[in-house]
Amino acid sequence: MMRNCKVAIVHDYLVQMGGAERVVELLHRMFPDAPIYTAIQDEARLWPGFRDADIRTSWMQHLPGIKKRFKHYFMLYPLAVQSWDLRGYDLVISSSSAYAKGVRVTGDTLHVCYCHTPMRFAWDFERYMAASEAGPWQRRLAGWFMPLLRRWDRANTRGVHHLIANSTAVLQRIRAIYNRSASLIHPPVNLSRFRVAKSAPGDYFLVVSRLVSYKRIDLAVEACTRAGKKLIVIGDGPDRPRLEAMAGPTVRFLGRLDDEQITYYMQHCQALIFPGLEDFGITPLEVNACGRPVLAFRGGGALDTIEPEVNGLFFAKQTAEEVAEGLERVAAFRWDAEKIRRHAEKFGEETFVRKMESLLERLMEGKEVDDETHTLVRRFG
Repeated sequence: MMRNCKVAIVHDYLVQMGGAERVVELLHRMFPDAPIYTAIQDEARLWPGFRDADIRTSWMQHLPGIKKRFKHYFMLYPLAVQSWDLRGYDLVISSSSAYAKGVRVTGDTLHVCYCHTPMRFAWDFERYMAASEAGPWQRRLAGWFMPLLRRWDRANTRGVHHLIANSTAVLQRIRAIYNRSASLIHPPVNLSRFRVAKSAPGDYFLVVSRLVSYKRIDLAVEACTRAGKKLIVIGDGPDRPRLEAMAGPTVRFLGRLDDEQITYYMQHCQALIFPGLEDFGITPLEVNACGRPVLAFRGGGALDTIEPEVNGLFFAKQTAEEVAEGLERVAAFRWDAEKIRRHAEKFGEETFVRKMESLLERLMEGKEVDDETHTLVRRFG
C-alpha cells in the first residue's frame, strides 16, 4: 500500500546537522520521491543525504539574516508552516521539535508526527534561555509571546492524527502537555562509521557535546579535576569559557573535530560521561558502537538506552561527587566491547526503518496500533 502512497515530509528548519536532521535524512531515503517542506534551509549545513532531495522552503528563506539569526524570527514560523498547500498527499510525515507539526492537512490526508520533543522553547522556557545567548531585552520580548505560542502549539497538536515519541521521556511529556498518547520509536543511529578498536582503551574519559550550561558538562569537568583523572572535551559553545576557568590540568578542550577524529577518541576512551538530562541522546549509542561504556545521569533518554553493567552505568544525582564515584565504578568494571556493540545495534537505522514502515502501513490501512504504549489510533481525528 505504501508504494502507491503520495508522501510529503515536513521539518522545522534545515539549518544544522543534528540528530533530528538525521531522522529526516533517513525518511528521505525511505521515501525518495517525497518533497521535504521546511521553513528555511542552509545549504552549507545539510547532511550529504539531502543532495538529491526536493527541498521546498517557505517565504521565510528570503528574510534578511535568516540563516544566522533563524531563532530570532520565532513568531513567524507558525505562519510559514501553515502557508503550504499540502492537498493531494496521502500521507504527511512531520519531524518536529517546534513548528512542523502545525502544518494543515485536509480531506483524507493522514498526518503522522515524529515528535523529538514538545516545543522546548515554549514549554521549558527558562532552561532553554539559560542555554541561549539571548540578551535581557530579547528574553523579555520572547517571554511576552510564550502564552500565545503555547496555545498555538496545543491547538495544532489536535490536528495530528498520530504522534510518535522518540523516547519514553518525550512520550511522558506529550501526555503531560498535550494530553495525547503516542507510539515510541527511537531515533536511528548511523552505526556504519563506528568500529570496535582492536587496541586497548586509553586512560582518559570523554565528553562530546555542545558546551551549553543545561548539559551539565561542569559536573564532568569538576569531577575529573578533583580526582585528577584525564578528561577530553570535544565540542564548543557559550559555556566553554566558564568550563575552562574551572578545569584543572588533567582536562583538555579540543573544540570541534571532524568525524574521523571524534570516532578515534570514542574508540579509545575509558568511558563517555553523559551528565545532562536529554530527550534521547545519540552520542552515548555512538560510543557504544565503538565498544566503549557510558556513565550517564539516571534520567531522560538515557533510561531508554543504558542497560547497567551491559553498556554503561548510572549516577543518581547531578553532583560532581556522584560523577566521581561513578567513574571509579566504571574503571573497576570489566567491560565486554563486543557485547556493548551488540547493544548499540538494537538502535540502528534498520530497526528504525522497520518500525516506521510497520506503523505507517497499519495507520494507512486504518488499523488500531498495539505497540509499546498500547495506543489506540483514531484515523482522521
